[in-house]
Amino acid sequence: MQNPIMSSLVDASSLAENAEPSEPSTHRAATHYRTIWISDTHLGTKGCQAEKLARFLKKNSCDQLYLVGDIIDGWRMRKGGYWPQSHTNVIRRILTLAKRGTRVTYVIGNHDEFLRRYDEESFGNIALTNEAIHQTADGRELLVIHGDQFDTVVRCHKWVAHLGDVAYESLLVVNRWYNQLRRLLGYEYWSLSAFLKHKVKRAVSYITDYEEILAHECRRRGLHGVVCGHIHHPEMRTIDEIEYLNCGDWVESCSALVELDDGQIQLIDWQSIERSSKAWRKAG
Repeated sequence: MQNPIMSSLVDASSLAENAEPSEPSTHRAATHYRTIWISDTHLGTKGCQAEKLARFLKKNSCDQLYLVGDIIDGWRMRKGGYWPQSHTNVIRRILTLAKRGTRVTYVIGNHDEFLRRYDEESFGNIALTNEAIHQTADGRELLVIHGDQFDTVVRCHKWVAHLGDVAYESLLVVNRWYNQLRRLLGYEYWSLSAFLKHKVKRAVSYITDYEEILAHECRRRGLHGVVCGHIHHPEMRTIDEIEYLNCGDWVESCSALVELDDGQIQLIDWQSIERSSKAWRKAG
């Protein structure tokens, strides 16, 4: 299957050099991190908040960038293409970072599983892999993995996972219409699907089980923690002395994990940052 990411990787240099459309700036100064992790961008779907992601990648640079799976939504693209300019801009931002010296590691997820045949291959400064081990500045070893391998629904009942994906996409459509109405009334973005995840007991139990399974795997391997994605639920917590770090997504939460020069890891809520920037500009 021909797909935008592979053609982009092959022609990375020319894409990175192309001029990009102007984008609204924020008052937040550009920040350089030791490491940035992002996951579940789902490029190729209408739910992807690509404009926000492009701005995040413009305002933040790093020595190492991990793309922690489901960056390209191959499931959705098999059913019909959706690839606006904003999605190409995200790819260009990533390629520009790579060209300027950032090491980019693309950790493959279930929605971009078409890339698994390229496991352990490199395209310039971009490496593809099913999982990676990241060593922080203070010596901690973290498993970096999308996480679908530890999701029993995806592993054992893939048709259920596809059915759930269709239901999730339908919920996002409702969410988009609902938030358009909220904007007209002067209210901020509110995620219906995130609300349901937190309120439905079975969903909460699923998330908890997923977190604990990954923590157990890290303990089995003798690692200090895990950085993952997959369930679209940003989180930083300790489970029996194992660090569980979930990047979140760029469909609802617009979040990322970053590592500072001393090894400290923080969770970035980009939507809150942009709201604060907007308020600051109005006040100014």
